[in-house]
Amino acid sequence: MTASISSHSEQNVQHAPLAGVIGWPIAHSRSPRLHRHWLDRYDLPGDYIPIPVRPEHLSDVLRMLPKMGFVGANLTIPHKETALQIADIITDRAALIGAANTLIFHEDGKIHADNTDGFGFIANLKQHAPDWSAARGAAAVIGAGGAARAVVASLLESGAPELRITNRTKIRAEQIKAEFGAKVVVYDWAQIGNMLDGAHTVVNATSMGMTGKPPLRVPFDALQSSALVTDLVYTPLMTDFLTEAQTRGCTVVDGLGMLLHQAAPGFERWFGQRPEVDDALRQAVL
Repeated sequence: MTASISSHSEQNVQHAPLAGVIGWPIAHSRSPRLHRHWLDRYDLPGDYIPIPVRPEHLSDVLRMLPKMGFVGANLTIPHKETALQIADIITDRAALIGAANTLIFHEDGKIHADNTDGFGFIANLKQHAPDWSAARGAAAVIGAGGAARAVVASLLESGAPELRITNRTKIRAEQIKAEFGAKVVVYDWAQIGNMLDGAHTVVNATSMGMTGKPPLRVPFDALQSSALVTDLVYTPLMTDFLTEAQTRGCTVVDGLGMLLHQAAPGFERWFGQRPEVDDALRQAVL
């Protein structure tokens, strides 16, 4: 009997790493499919599961997960901002953005919060538009939520000389200007068409245009054909926003690649393998 107990406890110590994605709701998330593809591809032990958590339970759940064998987790709506108040260690970029999407659980139970959304955003553009450079001209960002903040931070860090931003609730755009500085110019929502005049990079960072959400109506008259236009929405892959930009001769990049690339740093930390973002992964997630 003693022998079987000791071997069982050894198995517990050697358990396969667990990770997951936490949101409310969470059933729609593509992240489990994405990570499962990588785990199978690299023949790694472990699992990645969807974890539905109500906002009021987030702190209790995050403190419990390391005790249950979890090595980390991704966060999605509505938990990205709240997680920063719970985490023990916060990276500079997560603090700057004001949101976390990737958590690493240390062996002592400490929660390490990072934000890889900006990394994923830039990596997606570089993969699908290799000639693009943020430094070539002004960027125009529609929206001022958590994802928009990650986009703003990454575009400024990548050398955008000017960052134009608009949001239906103007005060949120003004908060971004207050935090990110003089290169940020706030436009009224009614001036959205003017904001595109001469813009080199144009980003929809709202959920408008997503399946089941209201459409994003933007007057594209001032948009130049040399602009790169991207949408963080990836259901559908080709939103009306991207289709219209494409008909005007712009380079367009869909939002799925941002989801794929932002997942890679977390996967590497949790499972010990730097994964590749390629067409096979895109197909698996689609």
